[in-house]
Amino acid sequence: MEIECKKPIKEKLNPKIVALGGGTGLSNLLRGLKLYTNNITAIVTVADDGGNSGQIREDLGILPPGDIRNCILALADMEPAMEQLLQYRFKEGYLKGQNLGNLLIAAMTDISGGFEKAVDELGNVLAITGRVLPVTIDNMTLKALLKNGEIVYGESKIPKACMDMNTHIERIFISPEDCKSLPEVVEAIYDADAIVLGPGSLYTSIMPNLLVHDVYEAILRNKCKKIYVCNVMTQPGETVGYGVLDHVKAITDHCGYNILEYVLANDSYIPNDLLEKYEEEGSSPVRPCESAVNILEEIGIRLVTADIMDITKGFIRHDPVKLAQEVMNIILQPSDI
Repeated sequence: MEIECKKPIKEKLNPKIVALGGGTGLSNLLRGLKLYTNNITAIVTVADDGGNSGQIREDLGILPPGDIRNCILALADMEPAMEQLLQYRFKEGYLKGQNLGNLLIAAMTDISGGFEKAVDELGNVLAITGRVLPVTIDNMTLKALLKNGEIVYGESKIPKACMDMNTHIERIFISPEDCKSLPEVVEAIYDADAIVLGPGSLYTSIMPNLLVHDVYEAILRNKCKKIYVCNVMTQPGETVGYGVLDHVKAITDHCGYNILEYVLANDSYIPNDLLEKYEEEGSSPVRPCESAVNILEEIGIRLVTADIMDITKGFIRHDPVKLAQEVMNIILQPSDI
């Protein structure tokens, strides 16, 4: 049976929460979680090799700063003008397309003598709630084995290759295979009261964190609650046609059943005109099938469904507050798994 949704938490109870992922999904979760606890550690993938982050990675030889920047800003308590400044992209000239926040992290990396130190310093400057950590400081890249047998190298190239060849991802790998996580990452996972995976791109934001061996081992050893937040919509090039069970199967195929205890999925109504718009772009709602509850329970995973969606300016996203409320409800409810 599904867990009954409880009333929103009114006060900060300060459980120690580790959230793993990347992209806009993780930063949305963090914006909500900081309303309920000060003990947040965001562990962020550093496999991005596209866009502005990829350019900085190639030009300056540092890890990609984009997802890190978004997570820092999500946990910061700042004036809107300051956030707008750090998210600013230059529109003209030599710096066209460059993000000011990314350049700031690059400069602080040089000043402080290391990427992880730069991330820590920027977090201190912005007085963030909790901490943001790169999952590794190794120069990690992604490669994917596709269902048609092709192997694709590079995080930004994988979804495009799937769309061009009309195929799906069979398995994802990291290189080097023996990437080591930061000691602070492992310590935070061992010390956590709850571990949250996602939301975010299944294969290119969430999975890379789990494939770092130290991270995977630490998650398995901690007996705390482990929650996977499923995306609201499928992602072209990564999860076309996937339902909730397909997302879970991808994670368990890579990491085993013990990596998850709870799956949180959206069940709110999506207007037909918006659905049509997304379907034209190759995206559809991620829904649990009727038998999902029983199938998941057979492997020791509990399905929770709730309204955790937000629609703003024609875009479907997770609502930060709704999402955080449901995550907190799971964390604070006695476990019977």
